[in-house]
Amino acid sequence: MVDAYFPATYSEARSNFLSACTAAELAVESYENPEKGPDDEALYCDVALLGDPNAPGVVVTTSATHGVEGYAGSGIQVGMLRDPAAPRPSPNVALLFIHTINPHGMAWLRRENEDNVDLNRNFVDHAGGNYPENDLFEELVDYLVPSVWDDNAYETYKSAITELNQKYGEVPVRKAMHKGQYRHPNSIHYGGDKATWSNETLSRICVEFLDQAERAVMIDLHTGLGPYGYGELMTPSKPGEAVFDRLHDWYGDEVHSTTAGATLYAGSKGSILAGFRPPVDGLEWAAVGLEYGTREREHIRRCMLANTWLHLHGDLDSELGRQIRRDFWDCYYPDESEWKQLVWERSNEVIGIALERMAAELKT
Repeated sequence: MVDAYFPATYSEARSNFLSACTAAELAVESYENPEKGPDDEALYCDVALLGDPNAPGVVVTTSATHGVEGYAGSGIQVGMLRDPAAPRPSPNVALLFIHTINPHGMAWLRRENEDNVDLNRNFVDHAGGNYPENDLFEELVDYLVPSVWDDNAYETYKSAITELNQKYGEVPVRKAMHKGQYRHPNSIHYGGDKATWSNETLSRICVEFLDQAERAVMIDLHTGLGPYGYGELMTPSKPGEAVFDRLHDWYGDEVHSTTAGATLYAGSKGSILAGFRPPVDGLEWAAVGLEYGTREREHIRRCMLANTWLHLHGDLDSELGRQIRRDFWDCYYPDESEWKQLVWERSNEVIGIALERMAAELKT
């Protein structure tokens, strides 16, 4: 049964979500992306609210911040609508579904968007031009996206990383690679030079759906990091700060700080967790990432670099291109019933706790 919630294509994901909303008698607001999918299909971020639109509390779920990771996120959101045993809102807390905020990345099997921008590095002050520093990335960039992809290219990359690890330490190098950069549009984790369509659309959604709320918590759904099937909770807030302390009160030691804890996540000032705040006056806001583990970390890194090379320099329809895409998709969306069941059970737990605890807080 759980497998039926999880899609095989972007179009199936959207159809499943719209169908589930219709069955639940929910209105859907759709936002069309300016670009098309691989089959020339229109691409949308679809939004629906379950519960009282005037509820003072809202739990927000977002899928596909990193496009390809939206297949799992969509399955979770569809399941929440279809499964009668799934957690349900209370009179004072609604549940908002933001389905595929980066539909282009999801449809094209990319983490990035239509501009090769990593949306999870895009939430910075572009108008001021004061981008987060990442000088060490300049020593990495030449090895990340070669002109030709093969085993030799990857071995060259590994050798370069080994030397840099010896020079600077493994943790600084890993953080430099993953925390975002703003100088190289044709490399990995590029944060962009302006707010993307998805960034601006998220603000529009929040203005429309959260304008009556007093308090909201976003649960941003991701895959690709951590133990197989386990959903790690992460926040850029630190112990002693209001957001972290609230989340810790809800989830205990299962929530980790990306800036002060032991999580493998490198952290980014431009992430949706750290850099986004709804443009809604008086709204008390918190955000937490829910990251599901998939495959071995080094394998995922290789597949991510290969897929970036493919979309920038390769041929999607070649034998190599098809293999890279299959491997990449598997890294972020294992087509295995066991994995989907684990993801589903954990999402029920996490979202259920958020709905329950926010309702209890609003009563006091």
